[in-house]
Amino acid sequence: MTARKRLAVFSVALGMLLAGLPVQASGPRRDYQMHCAGCHQMDGSGAPKAGIPDMRNAVGHFLRLPAGRDFLVQVPGTANSPLGHADTAALLNWMVFAFSRDQVPADFQPYTEREVARLRHTPFHDAPGTRAQLVDRLQADGFAIR
Repeated sequence: MTARKRLAVFSVALGMLLAGLPVQASGPRRDYQMHCAGCHQMDGSGAPKAGIPDMRNAVGHFLRLPAGRDFLVQVPGTANSPLGHADTAALLNWMVFAFSRDQVPADFQPYTEREVARLRHTPFHDAPGTRAQLVDRLQADGFAIR
């Protein structure tokens, strides 16, 4: 790990400690804290007014559609993440259960390193538009998602 990266990790961890938030040494929760929570918030609530959607009770619904499953890997924050493919798969698997356990389909198959490697190299350019189309399809199928 470079000195710059160590300093960044230390700074975020120190900020979390000072804020009273638990800090994970490693793993998907720590990766979420380090790479996602800045926009999506620690609780997954996002910042809807700024275009960052609330993942709570929603993100699991995307797994009902093949295009929705792909979407979660291809959104810019995931596709461009500095995490490796295996760590990204672990993060996605953690995230859908952490924020949307009740919406995850019973036949859910965990993301794999290979799947993430294949999908993240073909990101799309209109994340909000793609998300809106997926939400429309899910709502048409009777799923309550915003």
